[in-house]
Amino acid sequence: MVCARAAFAASARYAGRPGSSNVAVHSPPERPPLVLASASPRRRELLARIGVTPDRVLPVDIDETPRKAELPRLLAARLAREKAEAAHAAAPDALVLAADTVVGVGRRILGKPADATEARRFLDLLSGRRHRVMTGICLIRPDGKRSERLVTTILAFQRLTEAQIAQHLDSDEWQGVAGGYQIQKRAEAWTRFLSGSHSNVVGLPLFETAQLLRGAGWLRP
Repeated sequence: MVCARAAFAASARYAGRPGSSNVAVHSPPERPPLVLASASPRRRELLARIGVTPDRVLPVDIDETPRKAELPRLLAARLAREKAEAAHAAAPDALVLAADTVVGVGRRILGKPADATEARRFLDLLSGRRHRVMTGICLIRPDGKRSERLVTTILAFQRLTEAQIAQHLDSDEWQGVAGGYQIQKRAEAWTRFLSGSHSNVVGLPLFETAQLLRGAGWLRP
């Protein structure tokens, strides 16, 4: 009996040593595929900065019309949620990431300009004053659990000259983006003040996005 106990104790000590075949190895759980519910190349580029490559890009078509008296921040949060829900319905076994960026001047929402005339109106409004860029982020797990963030950045442009506006409108930088400008291009030279996340203004706040992905166990460490 004494010999058996000694042998068991020796075996237990040996099991904890490196290289022991008795040590249990626990592999991390397999990650679900990551679906990005956005056609924006800027969001894919931003995700690549933090080492994230979506397994699938699944743009969704939803009505982005603001509701009556809807505030910019509420619109950004709602659209991100609705995009994520639509993509989750199409890919229920995936981890779905969606975002929506809205530019607001007070209660006024500046969406994607329909044409150069509207883009000029936006630039005239933004010239020389502060505005807010808000991005809603929504992450839905395969079990349907939803996590959300709303990130706001405050920035101000210099007073724009007619030449700056004309040059901007002659480019394609105003097309397909909220507010009619891209902070990572010529508009960065107009920005005299910025408080908050720069990547948020580009289209996806990376710190908050990484937090959500870590919380879901997808991004490690």
